[in-house]
Amino acid sequence: MKAKHQRLTLVLLAIGAVGGASLLALSALKDQAAFFYAPGDVKKDGLPIGRAVRLGGMVADHSIQRLADGVSMRFVVTDGVATVPVAYKGIAPDLFREKSGVVAEGSFNPDGSFTATNLLAKHDEKYMPPEIAGKMHETKTLQQ
Repeated sequence: MKAKHQRLTLVLLAIGAVGGASLLALSALKDQAAFFYAPGDVKKDGLPIGRAVRLGGMVADHSIQRLADGVSMRFVVTDGVATVPVAYKGIAPDLFREKSGVVAEGSFNPDGSFTATNLLAKHDEKYMPPEIAGKMHETKTLQQ
């Protein structure tokens, strides 16, 4: 076999191995990937019951209800087209409030509600953590 044919064979084997590894990795991650849905998408396409997904939108005005146990809450996520009721048990992020963006990670229930296991609060580009905002306005004197 000529050297030219050996190189071609090795290149084709390498491409096949990389392709096979990629397909194997994608098939392994298929069940673990969390997809992003807006409430309007859920209304239009149906519920992905039993899968880990992300639900994103705005927290509806006057919808946050904190339950008696102190860590559970219920609220409604909307995108202007549809709404989805969400139940969450845990500590909410500091930026979580009504009329602000939120991404909830969890799964849909057969009744159309969403059970969140994690909340991510969205913020605009002007956001600054309170600790940093306070330090920016500190003044220091040069007293000895």
